[in-house]
Amino acid sequence: MIPDGDRDDRLMSDINVTPFVDVMLVLLIIFMVTVPMMVHGVDVSLPETSSAPVAVGTEDRLVVSVDRQGQIFINDKKVEYRFLRDKLAAILKYRKDRKVFLKGDKNNSYGFMMDVISEIKAAGVDKLGMLTKPVKNGGKGGR
Repeated sequence: MIPDGDRDDRLMSDINVTPFVDVMLVLLIIFMVTVPMMVHGVDVSLPETSSAPVAVGTEDRLVVSVDRQGQIFINDKKVEYRFLRDKLAAILKYRKDRKVFLKGDKNNSYGFMMDVISEIKAAGVDKLGMLTKPVKNGGKGGR
């Protein structure tokens, strides 16, 4: 029999971090696999340019896309042309950053794209960025 003075009946107050680390690693792997699949976009054939790329953060950016058929999307949500100005104005009303990026299919008419740009600017956009695709061979873009 063990004498009462030699027994160690104290509770262990250390945290066992091994299960915590295991769960975190599993979650990290799940997010690393699923996040690239969550990136959606409108299929737009962008014009090619030879200008240097601009660093654009993907967090909370506002992108207006115009596809080959002339359908307009605000961050993957389809919008009728006649409601574009009102929808953008409503979105920008609660944003301190009044910056919009425009992705237009290279096969759209110049006049239609200018109409879309004027609607975007009329909604109160401070900065409008045009997204393009870099030229692969380093030559003149789109020609």
